[in-house]
Amino acid sequence: MFKIVTKKVLSEVNKLMEIEAPLVARKAQPGQFIMLRVSETGERIPLTIADSDKKRGTVTIIFQEIGKTTRELGTKEAGGYLNDFVGPLGKPMEMPSSGRVIAVGGGVGIAPLYPKVKAFQKAGLEVISIIGAKTASLLMLIDEMCLASKELHVCTDDGTKGYKGFVTDLLQSFLDDKTKKIDEIIAIGPIPMMTFVANQTRPYGIKTMVSLNPIMVDGTGMCGCCRVTVGGEIKFSCIDGPVFDGHRVDFKELARRSRTYLDKEKIALDKFEHECKCGGEELWHLAMSK
Repeated sequence: MFKIVTKKVLSEVNKLMEIEAPLVARKAQPGQFIMLRVSETGERIPLTIADSDKKRGTVTIIFQEIGKTTRELGTKEAGGYLNDFVGPLGKPMEMPSSGRVIAVGGGVGIAPLYPKVKAFQKAGLEVISIIGAKTASLLMLIDEMCLASKELHVCTDDGTKGYKGFVTDLLQSFLDDKTKKIDEIIAIGPIPMMTFVANQTRPYGIKTMVSLNPIMVDGTGMCGCCRVTVGGEIKFSCIDGPVFDGHRVDFKELARRSRTYLDKEKIALDKFEHECKCGGEELWHLAMSK
């Protein structure tokens, strides 16, 4: 069992948890992830390691409550426990040796972007970060990203904070600036955003890395569920990634495969919400009877 040391509500749907997992914390590197199960009968889901503290023996995860398991995870409080917490999994991200890097994070993708930006800064790279979300309440880690970046640019689709528009709009302004050479770009966020960034940077010949989060079952390469096509070859995101060259990823296939179980995911979420509602009503009636 793995203890939840800290829990923070970052927004209406985004939550942060610090998990006591000393063996994982000891080996964790930027770009890697963990697989967890909330309960013994629950499904296993992958989450990027947002941060780790070797001295405290803790690993930080950030998740968005969009499905049954993440909703269930969100009901857990500090002092509670998770059934499984396995990692670190995947390959650590390859670090550029020098130069200027632009880090682009969209929505919950800001969470896995953060440890990479910290690593870039530690390596002495010049980091320009661009983060965005649909609205200000969905933004996260602004202060942390600011400290780890030479420049931080914030945008929202509705203009409630920072620049009104998309992260790709701000990225284009840097691509058009001939006075600043860009050595590498990393983009993490929804599949449409990463697709757009890869297509946007391809004409400029700038190395563009993306971190993928496909459907995953075991996280060790045995099930083949997380396969993606990269440069015409089949790769497993869990053992060959999750970071890949964005110019070589078949995003159409990735998007199609990500929708495979949408109907079943909705059924599971509806059932969970119904059980939560019924359970709450039973507790209320029990309390009233006393």
